[in-house]
Amino acid sequence: MAKKLLEIKNLKQYFNEGRPNMVKAVDDVSFDIYEGETLGLVGESGCGKSTTGRTILRLYDATDGQVLFNGENVHGRKSRSELKRLNRKMQMIFQDPYASLNPRMTVGDIIAEGIDLHGLAKNSKERMARVHELLETVGLHKDYASRYPHEASGGQRQRIGIARALAVDPDFIIADEAISALDVSIQAQIINLMKKLQREKNLTYLFIAHDLSMVKYISDRIGVMYFGKLVELASADELYNNPMHPYTKSLLSAIPIPDPETERVRKRTPYDPNVHQYTPEDLPEIREVKPGHFVYCSKRELEQLQASH
Repeated sequence: MAKKLLEIKNLKQYFNEGRPNMVKAVDDVSFDIYEGETLGLVGESGCGKSTTGRTILRLYDATDGQVLFNGENVHGRKSRSELKRLNRKMQMIFQDPYASLNPRMTVGDIIAEGIDLHGLAKNSKERMARVHELLETVGLHKDYASRYPHEASGGQRQRIGIARALAVDPDFIIADEAISALDVSIQAQIINLMKKLQREKNLTYLFIAHDLSMVKYISDRIGVMYFGKLVELASADELYNNPMHPYTKSLLSAIPIPDPETERVRKRTPYDPNVHQYTPEDLPEIREVKPGHFVYCSKRELEQLQASH
């Protein structure tokens, strides 16, 4: 079995803590990511999935909980050199390929930022050779190194973003809605590129998205978030074929089917969070209903789910 690369334990990220307008963006979330796998994290806008990714990378300081990368606490006290080493091993591909690239810098300089920061090239010739290699790795001609971001399309800019993430040879990459701003045909190309790079470089991904249909094609396992909580976690096939949490069922029912006749009569499954009635003695938490399949539920709901599955 693959080893755990990342362990997220009871992670909390609260904004405006202690104030009347406090937001529990990430509320007691726990999951593991194994070396070489892709974990998909899905949910509607505002559910906390992007905040989870940013907190893992320490772009936000966690309110509580732990993020362990190869057993090392990401949010513990760190020296500048320790932070630099961690940052090299954990990278992010951002949602907006337009806003995440500095328009005043050439593509070559954008990609080489990490190379410069970590001193990965001995001289300018080696630096440029590395930039050209990275451009070709993501399917772009080396001539792009002298261009500016505005001269590239959305899909090309996202490839540049991927090249920038790969420049420091990371072990773990968070793709935060990395394909949501792209056309469907371009989305498929970026997904295929990411899968190819994962095989070649043994990369581990956290793939954050709101589109369940696309997540299935890249993910080994999928976690579903709702209002800061992880409500279900299972293998991709298991989640699609045997969803257990009502919110997951609602999300799946909203995926359009490319058949007008079927789509016309198909019924969506609404989700009403108020149907759950809990007592102080039996509060919900993430529980393993069957091997590898976790659901946010109370003990009573756990017994019902195990009896019906």
